[in-house]
Amino acid sequence: MERQIEAVAADIADPMLGLRAVVALRRLADQLELRQVQAALDAGHAWPEIAGALGVTRQAVHKKYHRPVTTR
Repeated sequence: MERQIEAVAADIADPMLGLRAVVALRRLADQLELRQVQAALDAGHAWPEIAGALGVTRQAVHKKYHRPVTTR
């Protein structure tokens, strides 16, 4: 039976497997965040609103996403 990646990441029985699961979750979270930032920009939200939703400063979110994200 296939285990949920969250359970594998939390299980300390096999640390190397757990670390690989953590990396996979981090990559997924980064991809999802980028998609949501793009969707927010497309919906007309400004950088300060997006930053607030992410719990970071406007400068931090703009620095991270101003190149890969474009407004349409």
